Parts: sequence; C-alpha cells; structure tokens
Amino acid sequence: MAEAGAQVIDYDKLAHDLSGPGSPAIELIRMAFGNKAITEQGALDRVWMAAHVFAANGKQAVRSRRVLESILHPLIYRAASESERQILGRFGDNVVIVHDIPLLTEVYDELPFRFDHIVTVEAPVALRVERMMRTRGMSRAQALARIASQTDDRWRERISDVIIDGSTSIEQMFEQVDSLMSSWRREMEGK
Repeated sequence: MAEAGAQVIDYDKLAHDLSGPGSPAIELIRMAFGNKAITEQGALDRVWMAAHVFAANGKQAVRSRRVLESILHPLIYRAASESERQILGRFGDNVVIVHDIPLLTEVYDELPFRFDHIVTVEAPVALRVERMMRTRGMSRAQALARIASQTDDRWRERISDVIIDGSTSIEQMFEQVDSLMSSWRREMEGK
C-alpha cells in the first residue's frame, strides 16, 4: 500500500524499535523476565522470548505473552498515535494512513484507534507455515504453535471489510490493493 501512496504505520517496526537497546521497554522487560530476555547488545532477545510466549507450556506461555503485551502495547499505541499525528501534520486530511497491525484481532478491543476500513490478508494454514519456515527460519512445530496462539480466521473475517487472498499471485494482490486505494481516494474526495 505504501507503493500505492499510502502512509504506513508498521506496528512490527514500532515493536522492534521500542524493544531495541536503550529503548523504554527494555528495563521493564528485564524486570519482568530477567536478564535472559535481553541480548548482550541490550535488545529484546526475540528468539528467547518467542520460546516463552509461543512454545512454552500453555498457561505459562499465555501469562508470559500477556506480561510482554502489557509492557509493549501501550508504548506501541503511543508511538502509532504520534506517527499518525505527524503524518496528518505533513499531509492534512487528504492522505490514506494504513495501520499495519499483524495481530489486529488479538488487540482490537484495546486499540485507541478506530478505522474507516479493515483489510485482512488470509492464506491457508499450510501456506502460512511454509512461509514462516522459509522467511523466519522457524521449524514446522514453531510455526504451528505461533498460528495456534492467534485468533481463528472467522474472527478476522468478521471484523474485516475486505479480505485479500494471500494465496494468489503477488500481481493479483497488487491489483486488489490498487483497487482499494482508488476506492479510498474517491471516498476522501467525497468528504
């Protein structure tokens, strides 16, 4: 969507920035999880944390994930709000702002934002597992555990205005994005 002219607020990038060396979250994470959760460089040890919030036994993983989210989410939402404020200051109201939130359904009720439209990219579980193994170096079991920790597809589909089929070609997905952007621009012109 950025290539089509949208201003994108990437929540994964915000999370990475907020859990890097010297960031506001690091000491809170260290206090909650101990020194093992922090790399020698002073950043969140994502491999260690993933093992504790996705691969650990059920109840402990859920507790650990909730603690991590209670630390990071308020910081991420503040940073996203500030990013949106800066974008609006730069472009005014005549701009498409995309909040790229990987696990929107898990945090939907706690978000300090409401959106004009919600778009979800869906793909079959087998394809998601294959992509996670290829792009993130996860084992099959790790990818399946990650997917199992997420809300089911039906909930994502229920809150979405548009569902893009992530199993289609990149070209087909870009066509859908271009169509959405055109529609949203027409919508803005009508306001």
